[in-house]
Amino acid sequence: MKFATKAIHAGQEPDPTTGAVMTPIYQTSTYWQKTPGDNKGYEYSRGTNPTRKALEDCLAALENCKYGLAFSSGMGATDAVMKILKPGDEVITGNDLYGGSYRIFTKIFANYGIKFHFIDLTKAENIKSYISENTKMIWVETPTNPMMQIIDIEAVSHISKAHSLTLVVDNTFASPYLQNPIDQGADIVMHSVTKYIGGHSDVVMGALLTNNEELYKQLWFIYNACGATPGPQDSFLVLRGIKTLHLRMKAHCENGEKIAQFLRTHPKIEKIYWPGFLDHPNHEVAKKQMRGFGGMISIVLKDADLAETFRISGSFKVWTLAESLGGVESLINHPASMTHGSIPKEEREKVGVVDNLLRLSVGVEDVDDLIEDLKNALG
Repeated sequence: MKFATKAIHAGQEPDPTTGAVMTPIYQTSTYWQKTPGDNKGYEYSRGTNPTRKALEDCLAALENCKYGLAFSSGMGATDAVMKILKPGDEVITGNDLYGGSYRIFTKIFANYGIKFHFIDLTKAENIKSYISENTKMIWVETPTNPMMQIIDIEAVSHISKAHSLTLVVDNTFASPYLQNPIDQGADIVMHSVTKYIGGHSDVVMGALLTNNEELYKQLWFIYNACGATPGPQDSFLVLRGIKTLHLRMKAHCENGEKIAQFLRTHPKIEKIYWPGFLDHPNHEVAKKQMRGFGGMISIVLKDADLAETFRISGSFKVWTLAESLGGVESLINHPASMTHGSIPKEEREKVGVVDNLLRLSVGVEDVDDLIEDLKNALG
């Protein structure tokens, strides 16, 4: 079954009671049992809910794997993954990460004795010198947020397997439409479902997908015991959003390419980061492991101080200055003060997250309107 068909049908059968085509919203906290333990597969909605289960099965199908778990946010999903570790364990991860990931690693789990190495993962061989007997996990974002670094998942997977490490890939920027890390050797895929999968900026949710039954059992225990699970209304909204994921991603990619080409020659732009450019670092890796280059672009404004950067970022009429990404509407973000504000300035700037950098999430509006708005704001 191909992607578009899975997006519309996977995990979703007509309701057996009424024949409803759309998955019902099972707005219930508990379920009838004939005798203790004799039930229809559902006991309490923290553990599982029919609407959420349909979503989890759909997400697993989109990532070409067996098991899916939905969480109340992307950070809830990340938290669950970290909880499979123990004090003294070490994690190798990238030097360009979503600020929330950096924050939970350094401010929460480091306090429990887990050590994190933030390194350049654009060359997979850099990992080897950081591996010790305590290393248990490699955490990868690709493309990264916000510098659009491309990490070779297959190359990292060869190293993780050789050392029996768990490889986790944050696939949020690409979505399952553009990239499937499980197929390239990842053990767990994480999504901020809030972004492209939900696609309409109306739901906060996360997900973990895996083919590994043992990992699934560990994660399900944490999921049920700790309770960071989403409700049926949000699950329904994401299921609805997924049905147009393939259509939306095509539009994001088409608009993203046109915006990137326009900005590349604009006199107010000093640097532009978009994996589709032939000279983008690891462009060939992106071409190999992705089915398109997406709608995420980062730009550095030429000769702009913080005040000028703020002025420009607040001058748009069609684009919206806001947190988040991946919705149908185009968003502008200032990482240094917004999504990556929790990362120390000196650490941000080492990888290029400077005060005059803006991150663009290209939406699905008419691209001529988006370009005209960029011209006016930059002018």
